[in-house]
Amino acid sequence: MSEDEIRELDRQVKKLKRLASEQAARLHDLVEDRLPAGWQELPEISQATLTACKAWAEANSRLQAAQKG
Repeated sequence: MSEDEIRELDRQVKKLKRLASEQAARLHDLVEDRLPAGWQELPEISQATLTACKAWAEANSRLQAAQKG
């Protein structure tokens, strides 16, 4: 993988981390402010958080592998 490709992957990882953090903040707000009354929101927000975290983890793994060699 070229240096340009690694830099682009690094940018992607940072973006995905930000998106995962935003979803985690939504989940935190739900837990802190709206449960138990907002229980109906839990599946949607939880799934979005899981999806965002998995996307970050996969991209981060690719970045780490590319940086190793």
